[in-house]
Amino acid sequence: MLTGIRTVFVGGDARQIEVIRKCADMDASVKIAGFEKLQEPFQGVTREPLTPELLAEADALVLPVVGCDDEGRVSALFSEGPLKLQEEHIAAMPKNGVVYTGMAKHYLRTLCNKYRIKLVEILERDDVAIYNSIPTAEGALMMAIQNTDFTIHGSTSMVLGMGRTGFTMARSLQGLGATVKMGVRKSEHFARAEEMGWKPFMIKDLGSEVVDVDLLFNTIPTMIVTAQIISKMPREAVIIDLASAPGGCDFRYAEKRGIKAMLAPGLPGIVAPKTAGIILANALVELISEEIKIRGEA
Repeated sequence: MLTGIRTVFVGGDARQIEVIRKCADMDASVKIAGFEKLQEPFQGVTREPLTPELLAEADALVLPVVGCDDEGRVSALFSEGPLKLQEEHIAAMPKNGVVYTGMAKHYLRTLCNKYRIKLVEILERDDVAIYNSIPTAEGALMMAIQNTDFTIHGSTSMVLGMGRTGFTMARSLQGLGATVKMGVRKSEHFARAEEMGWKPFMIKDLGSEVVDVDLLFNTIPTMIVTAQIISKMPREAVIIDLASAPGGCDFRYAEKRGIKAMLAPGLPGIVAPKTAGIILANALVELISEEIKIRGEA
């Protein structure tokens, strides 16, 4: 239980609704900012404007998956106006307060470091990232089906990056009957991909591997699908970039060549917000419980 733990939620999308509900059910004291347009009532939850006073007694500040941009703007689907996290807000937090977010940008890291506020990035946890890869893969498959005139079954589909999302993506494509090419950088990943029944290749050989690809799914957050690579792809191919913005694809050149290329970060919150929210909620409750335990032992 989170009895007596003062949590403040600032902004977010439909996923955050599940997280708020979970914390309230666990008997935390919950206040929310940036939810003016949300019609759904929450039992025992207080809506307040974002002020330093709101955060002055917060044990936990919970931000959206992408906490805020590098100017402090917080994504807030249910807010009536812009929501901005400023230095005065972090400065007002108690020294033992904790900021929770999915992933943090430089702005948020700098403020937390300056005021020595603990920052926890939930998506850094392996379990959360693995669970999150499931709705990501499902959303990518949905996009692939919507933007092609052929079946995934029998296609030649390529996945770049054998991380948590890449692995789930490749396995899902394989389950639908695609021939799966897997681009890797490590010999152990090459071996695992081969063991899984995929066709592995080293990323350095990407140029020679894309000549017959129908679908390309990128999970690597650096410029890897360059103009040179795209120039070797069939014009009917479709690129779906699952890496965090700005992605790893030259979208300008893809458009110029007539190849469909789409940046698709944040798919869990789009295609399965309830499931994605439950994943985040369970992780957050566990993290806060661990923090309570640490404080009790100190």
